[in-house]
Amino acid sequence: MGGRINTIMQTCFFAISGVLPKEDAIAKIKNAIKKTYSKKGEEVVAKNFAAVDATLAHLEEVAVPSSVDVNACQFPEVVSSKAPDFVKKITAKMMENLGDDLPVSAMPIDGTYPVGTTKWEKRNVSLTVANWTPELCIQCGQCGLVCPHAVIRGKYYDDALLKNAPSGFKSAKLKDKKLGENKDFTLQVYLEDCTGCGLCYRVCPGVDKTDKTKKAMMLQDKLPILEVEQKNIEFFETIPFADRATLEITQARSLQFAEPLFEFSGACAGCGETPYVKAVSQMFGDRMLVANATGCSSIYGGNLPTTPWTCNSEGCGPAWANSLFEDNAEFGLGLRVAEDLALHQALQLLHKFENILGLELIAALEQGLKENNEKAFANQRELVKTLKSKLQNSKEADALRLISLADHLVKRSVWIMGGDGWAYDIGYGGLDHVLASGRKVNVLVLDTEVYSNTGGQASKSTPRSAVAKFAAGGKPNARKDLGLMLTTYGNIYVAQVAFGANQVQTLKAIKEAENYAGSSIIIAYSHCIAQGYDLENGLQQQKLAVNSGFWPLYRYNPDRRAEGLNPFQLDSAEPSIPFKDYALNETRFKSLLKANPLHADELFALAQKDIDEKWKILKKMATD
Repeated sequence: MGGRINTIMQTCFFAISGVLPKEDAIAKIKNAIKKTYSKKGEEVVAKNFAAVDATLAHLEEVAVPSSVDVNACQFPEVVSSKAPDFVKKITAKMMENLGDDLPVSAMPIDGTYPVGTTKWEKRNVSLTVANWTPELCIQCGQCGLVCPHAVIRGKYYDDALLKNAPSGFKSAKLKDKKLGENKDFTLQVYLEDCTGCGLCYRVCPGVDKTDKTKKAMMLQDKLPILEVEQKNIEFFETIPFADRATLEITQARSLQFAEPLFEFSGACAGCGETPYVKAVSQMFGDRMLVANATGCSSIYGGNLPTTPWTCNSEGCGPAWANSLFEDNAEFGLGLRVAEDLALHQALQLLHKFENILGLELIAALEQGLKENNEKAFANQRELVKTLKSKLQNSKEADALRLISLADHLVKRSVWIMGGDGWAYDIGYGGLDHVLASGRKVNVLVLDTEVYSNTGGQASKSTPRSAVAKFAAGGKPNARKDLGLMLTTYGNIYVAQVAFGANQVQTLKAIKEAENYAGSSIIIAYSHCIAQGYDLENGLQQQKLAVNSGFWPLYRYNPDRRAEGLNPFQLDSAEPSIPFKDYALNETRFKSLLKANPLHADELFALAQKDIDEKWKILKKMATD
């Protein structure tokens, strides 16, 4: 394929330079395109033909000057003048591809880098961006939930704040009376970070009744509104985020007001993984410890020069670390064990200083560890501050040790994240061991059904009949059902979710998993460019995957047994469409049908049989 693409590029050059007659060049280019992309379907070939025609139609000669005065050229600043010194002096150089010019002495002496630096990058990768119309908005929060790059932020505030707002600032009266009277609401789009993926537009239910083509969230040209929105963003950032204790984080309408601590990542436009990661950061915030397997989530999560994991206004945020592909689960378990040991030591030391701290403070701290809500976490942080202040003048070694351990008295939320290549394949042995341990860890599997980061190789999650590397003739066997395998332990919380099909079920599962006292795992359907379709349709494909029965939604919660309830809950309805109605929207399935129709039909039939048989099992589990 690489040779054919080179042929296309060479022929384009020959056509432009006049070496080949235009008609001959076009014919040669289209012939190479057809040979290269025919297996991906006529639609892909037609789009490439259209691109060639449009390119040649818009060619114009550009006169090359005999000399250029580089000093006279005006280049935009790489980062804002408001960026921290480290970002301006070091990160910006890396962004300019001038990192090799930095001396060793410029590097942090301890190897640490500041977090939250993607906010200064302003990649401006799309000329088409999201734009909000307040009068059409129903304030449901769905656009913010599905946005892969956290560029849509919601805030509510006292309407008196608007007296200082710029003239173009948009707002509407807050419709949620539970959050207060005389409140205003704003959805702010960070235009320079928007990738124009269209997921917000597709999910938006706020439709103009007089013109069904208009919605509260639309895509439009960026340049006409950029300057106004830059001023709006500057004002928007002066408005504080909502008090987390007031929010119902299992509802998108309320979650939109929680500050995301994962933002503006370099993930693909329309990515199906990052909305889950962002939602978890909103739900559990600065209490999180994250162990991240190598893969897409480590590349967009921890790449240099910038990182999307960030902190709140108090300078606190998730602690994130990337481990190897094959041992991330064990690494995450290590975080849990270390955290438990630190907490145990802190609790032991508390009673050594009863005379200084007082029994009332100690009892309150111990009680706070039994609570599991945002109000209790905020109160516990205040108690920890009191503890530190009471011990600050002590020179005793154990007192200094307790001060260093005191922050562990606020519950930590340990998350182990990675893709299906890690969870189903290379890291599965460790994952199974860690979940079987029963320790309090939460696992999030970002399941794209293929090794996305390394080029689209088949994993054990790849469905039967899908074409991938190492499965060029369509994967012959059924996908591994990781979730049902783990339910057999009986003491692991297991959920299978798809935010594009059921947002409420997704958020509820994440919250239940974190509340569960033992090990938990959430297997999250993540649409991906490796599946071969326009990701603007990602939410629709998630719905079709669920409606076909290919991706059933369920939760297995062992805590329900104590209430005399079945631990297994089937959250999706009986399949309503055949598997092919879902599959044939994607190149990974369509290409097999084009290349080998008979074999494709055989595998599609077997895939449908897999679904039918699995559904019988799930129904029986849900009714027993």
